[in-house]
Amino acid sequence: MSEKRVTSQQKKAVAERAKGCCEYCRSQARFAIQPFSIEHIIPKSQGGKTSLDNLAFSCQGCNNHKYNKTEGIDPVGGNIVSLYHPRQQKWNEHFSWNEDFSLVIGLTPTGRAMVETLQLNREGVVNLRLVLYGIGEHPPVEVK
Repeated sequence: MSEKRVTSQQKKAVAERAKGCCEYCRSQARFAIQPFSIEHIIPKSQGGKTSLDNLAFSCQGCNNHKYNKTEGIDPVGGNIVSLYHPRQQKWNEHFSWNEDFSLVIGLTPTGRAMVETLQLNREGVVNLRLVLYGIGEHPPVEVK
């Protein structure tokens, strides 16, 4: 039996729903040097479905770091916690920006684990955020 693939209609719907931003680090696809991915929040290897409620728009860096993970370690408490699920949780409840909008700050165990696990503050992403902030193109419009 073949795995159900993401359809072109689903790809378009997921990208539009995300307003062209990575649903994890908030990078904007229009400034990316690599194409964004449609990512299974709950990986297919763990029973995740190829349905709109299990798909997220992800930059290549976040997609690579997340791979098939659904849990991470909260660096403050050391506990294993579920990673952020963009269909079930709100970004601004788990994350915030620092004063110059260059760093994603984890506010909760889930947020902190996500920042660490997906390395949301990778050097290249931080540098791009600083440049984009300087020309008024960052942070992106919040995704609901």
